[in-house]
Amino acid sequence: TDPTCPMAGMNETQVTEFVLLGFSHGQPFLFALFLAIYLATLLGNSAILFLVSLDPHLHSPMYFFLSHLSCLDLCYSSVTVPKILANALRPQATISYRGCLAQMFFLMWCAGAECALLAVMAYDRHAAVCQPLHYARAMSRSTCAVAAAGCWLWGLLDSAVHTLLAARLSFCGAARLQHIFCDVPPLLGAACSNTRPNELALHVSSIFVGLSPFLLVVISYLCILATILGMPLATSRRKAFSTCSAHLLVVTLYFVAANLNYNRPSSGYSPAADTLVSTLYCIITPMLNPLIYSLRNQEVWGALRKVVRMSGTP
Repeated sequence: TDPTCPMAGMNETQVTEFVLLGFSHGQPFLFALFLAIYLATLLGNSAILFLVSLDPHLHSPMYFFLSHLSCLDLCYSSVTVPKILANALRPQATISYRGCLAQMFFLMWCAGAECALLAVMAYDRHAAVCQPLHYARAMSRSTCAVAAAGCWLWGLLDSAVHTLLAARLSFCGAARLQHIFCDVPPLLGAACSNTRPNELALHVSSIFVGLSPFLLVVISYLCILATILGMPLATSRRKAFSTCSAHLLVVTLYFVAANLNYNRPSSGYSPAADTLVSTLYCIITPMLNPLIYSLRNQEVWGALRKVVRMSGTP
């Protein structure tokens, strides 16, 4: 056992379930809040997928990647929120051991894939703004398909490493997680065995899966900003800014919250703050993404109006 663990010396047991301490006793308000968020997430992201598949004007690399982002966000919410809803009204919130590992696996898969996808989307905007004459060749259909598949595979490999390491952890006594769903940090906090390999993997992953895509996004947008400022017409600058600002806002929300979640300080960070940050990037951001991408996007609004007109046609 890990000598630094406060429960070191206790008999290690093969746990069958975890108690989630992020809940108090039955919370109808929490249930209603997360249900509203989940329904909004399902509606918004499903609408994006529907419009992109239906309207030929949205069959471009930008909306191809946006559809993958919506798919990821649907998976993100569906991995965590249904179980949260089930636990919100129970006297004691629990999750089975295997269910916890499965939830963590799919959560980390989505997290790693979304980090990579946001970087790819930034490169797509860089190619469109900075190299418009070569854009069609740089972002061909085959290139986009390979990039999207690579994002999903990247997240899968990252998740597999964390899940295999987590499966080797031992727990003492009653296994309690200071959270409302299963994630790597609360599992490490509850473990009695040596967690150094897990912590090392988490730090390495934060660099390659989190920081590296973020740096690619920053570099892409610095190039985009330089190109926009060099445009002679104000209308061209305004159009370029409106196209890229939504993606930049999504990236900022996601990477900041994810970095706080997986690189939190070892002390002075309360379980309530941990839960809040995780909720922000796992549950709130998937709900906001369709709104951010569609509110200022005339092409999406145009596709929506077309669908409404078609549905009203006798």
